[in-house]
Amino acid sequence: MKAFTELYSELDQTTKTNEKVNAMVNYFNRTNSNDSIWAIALLTGRRPKRPIKTADMKAWATELAGIPYWLFEESYDVVGDLAETISLLIPIHDSNSDKSLSEVMDEIIFIQSKTEEEKKKWLLSFWSNFTKDELFVFNKLITGSFRVGVSQQLIFKALAKTYSIDDKVIAHKLMGSWLPQTSDLKQLLSDESSSFDDSKPYPFYLAYQLDVPFTDLGSIDEWQLERKYDGIRGQIIVRNNSIHIWSRGEELMTDKFIEFTYLKDLLPNGTVLDGEVLPFKDNKIMSFNEMQKRIGRKNVSKKTLTDVPLCMMCYDLLESNGGDIRKLPLLERRKLLDEVISKVNNDLLKLSPLLYCDNWENLDVLRNESKQLGCEGLMLKHKDSIYETGRRRGKWWKWKVDPYTVDAVLIYAQSGHGRRANLYTDYTFAIWDKGELVPFTKAYSGLTDKELLEVDNWIKRNTIEKFGPVRSVKAELVFEIAFEGINASPRHKSGIALRFPRILRWRKDKKKEEINTKEDLLQLLNSV
Repeated sequence: MKAFTELYSELDQTTKTNEKVNAMVNYFNRTNSNDSIWAIALLTGRRPKRPIKTADMKAWATELAGIPYWLFEESYDVVGDLAETISLLIPIHDSNSDKSLSEVMDEIIFIQSKTEEEKKKWLLSFWSNFTKDELFVFNKLITGSFRVGVSQQLIFKALAKTYSIDDKVIAHKLMGSWLPQTSDLKQLLSDESSSFDDSKPYPFYLAYQLDVPFTDLGSIDEWQLERKYDGIRGQIIVRNNSIHIWSRGEELMTDKFIEFTYLKDLLPNGTVLDGEVLPFKDNKIMSFNEMQKRIGRKNVSKKTLTDVPLCMMCYDLLESNGGDIRKLPLLERRKLLDEVISKVNNDLLKLSPLLYCDNWENLDVLRNESKQLGCEGLMLKHKDSIYETGRRRGKWWKWKVDPYTVDAVLIYAQSGHGRRANLYTDYTFAIWDKGELVPFTKAYSGLTDKELLEVDNWIKRNTIEKFGPVRSVKAELVFEIAFEGINASPRHKSGIALRFPRILRWRKDKKKEEINTKEDLLQLLNSV
C-alpha cells in the first residue's frame, strides 16, 4: 500500500507525460505482479463495488474524531472530498501496516458481504494503521471516488516500457472483462494469451478534432468522407457461434442490445464490426435521448424494442474470417466491410454512406447539413490509414458542427473534486421563465484556471444560503453555455435537458436581464 500511495502522489502532482510514465514504470518494476495488476485495474477504472455506505463512513469518522456531526459536515463542505475530509479529521498514528495493495483490495472485496458491525470494526482497524497519505488513498478506494490524472494510453506506454511489448499489443490484451483478483498479469500479457476469450474486443481508434488547415491534408481525393453519428460507439463480435457487443467504454452491452443477438446466425465466425449503435426508426435516426431510454433500463421490454429499435451504422471491419485485418489500408477494409454487410442484408446493419465533395472549400456545406440529419459533423479518414489504437493525430479527423449556445446566469455552486476540491467549480445555471429564474443545466468545464479562481472568490463573497455542499449565490454572473443537443425532459424543472453542456465563455459584457428565456430554448427544441 505504501508503494501505491507513492505512485498516486507522483501521478497527482505532475502534468508532464514522461514523468507520469516513468512513475508507473518504477512502480511496476518494484512491485509484484499481484500489486501491479491491481494498480492497472484501478488506474483503468476497474474498481470493485463500494463496500461501505457513505453515511456509515461519515458517522464512524465523526465518532472517531470526537466531534459533533455538524462540524464534520461543515468540514466536508469546505474540503469538498469525503476521503480527504476523513483523513484530515481522524487521529493519525505511526503507520505499522505492511499490507500490500493486493491484500487491501482482497479485503475490500471480502468485507462487502459482512454485517454493519463487522464492517465498522474492520474499517476502524484500517484507519488506525495508516499514515495520513495512505489513509487518503485508502479512503478513495473505499468511497469509490478513486480518480487520478492518467489516461489509458499512458498506462499502456508504461507497461510497454516495462515489459518490452508494443503498446498497441498491450492495449488489446487489456481489453475486455478480465478481473484483477482472478487474472495473472504475466499470463495476461504473454504471447500465449493470444488465445484470448472469444468476447475480447479490439482497442478503439479515436479521431482528433480537426485543427489543421485543409492545405496540410493534401488532395481531398485522398480522404474518405463520412457522417459523424451521435450514438454509442461499439463493436459487434461474432466468434465460435456467440455474439458480444462492446461499447467504447469497455462495457458489455449484449443484454441491452438484444436485437443484435440475431446476427450471430448471419455473420460468419471471426467477424468484428466497428460502428455506431443508433436508435433508428422509419428510415430516420432518432434523438440520443431515445437511446438513453434503452441503455437506462435493466430489462428491455417488447414495447421499448418497438418504440426504440436499433441499428449499427458500420464503418469499419477489424476482423475477417478470424484474422486481424487492422493493418490493411482503409480502402481494403471498406471493400471487405461492404461485402459482409451486403451478404447479411439485414436492417440491423447499415453501411455508413460515403460522401463526395470536389474540393475542401465546399466541404462546409456537407458539414452544415449534419444537425438536420441527427449527426454531429463529418469524419475525414485517409484512404490508406490502418486501424490504430487510441487517439492518434494525422490520419483520422472529426470536424464537428458548431454547438448550440445559450446565455444563462449562475445561481448555485458546489466544490469540485481532486485538485478542485477547495474550489467552487461545479455550477448550476438558470434562464428566465415568465419573470422567474429557472435552473436548467449544470456545467463544470470550460473556464481557465485564472477564471476559476476569480469565480471561486466571487462565490465565497456572494453566497446567499448553504445547502450542504451547495451554495446559492446572487444571480449576477452570466455565462455562455454550449451544448450539442436539446430534448424535452419531465425530470427537469425547466422541462428541458441539454446534451454535453459546457461553459463556452464568461459574458462579463452581459447582465442577467439579457440572458435567454425558456421560450428561446423551446423554439430551438421544436426546430431540431
